Amino acid sequence: MSGATRVVVLISGSGSNLQALIDGQIAGELPIDIACVISNRPGVRGLERAAEAGIEALTLDHKGFDSREAFDKALAETIDAHRPDLVVLAGFMRILTPAFTSRYLGRMLNIHPSLLPKYQGLHTHQRALDAGDSEHGVTVHFVTDELDGGPAAIQAVVPVLAGDDAASLAARVQQQEHLIYPMAVRWFAEGKLSMRENKALLDGEPLPASGYQVRTQTAP
Repeated sequence: MSGATRVVVLISGSGSNLQALIDGQIAGELPIDIACVISNRPGVRGLERAAEAGIEALTLDHKGFDSREAFDKALAETIDAHRPDLVVLAGFMRILTPAFTSRYLGRMLNIHPSLLPKYQGLHTHQRALDAGDSEHGVTVHFVTDELDGGPAAIQAVVPVLAGDDAASLAARVQQQEHLIYPMAVRWFAEGKLSMRENKALLDGEPLPASGYQVRTQTAP
């Protein structure tokens, strides 16, 4: 795919966001070439999704390394062998070392199921419910050495509905994940989305702290 942005995707599980990117690439909606998919866990569905699409699928099991630093070093070497323009974390459940995040600063994106800076870390949907929030959502952000703390590129906001539990809220948020992650990747590939001085920029203009915001008014 000549001229396309080369992408390496890191996963740890089912790879539903990876599938959204694969679908966008196949449909010609995303000017990207997914060069490789790497999982830190063997046998996950995301590896099958990559293989089914004819994309190189590799496992680099973190359990085979005696330190976080050793794993990140090996991971970086594997990534760099594919010469990516962009590294995409799609459900990659690893805390990355500063040496790793600085290596890809400004060209690594992550998706996190909350309206950052709220609810960094795990169990975001239940935490939003426990707090009585009226809105919840998902954020695509640049990766820095602060866990879930890099500048936001785009957020999708969904209402919290009466009767929601963590599962129903998660399902509604995930629908938005599959829309906004390809959007952010497309913007990056088109040269519209960038990071400078720890700020996300769209068309050269700094985005607000929440990033570009998409709102859904009702549940499907």
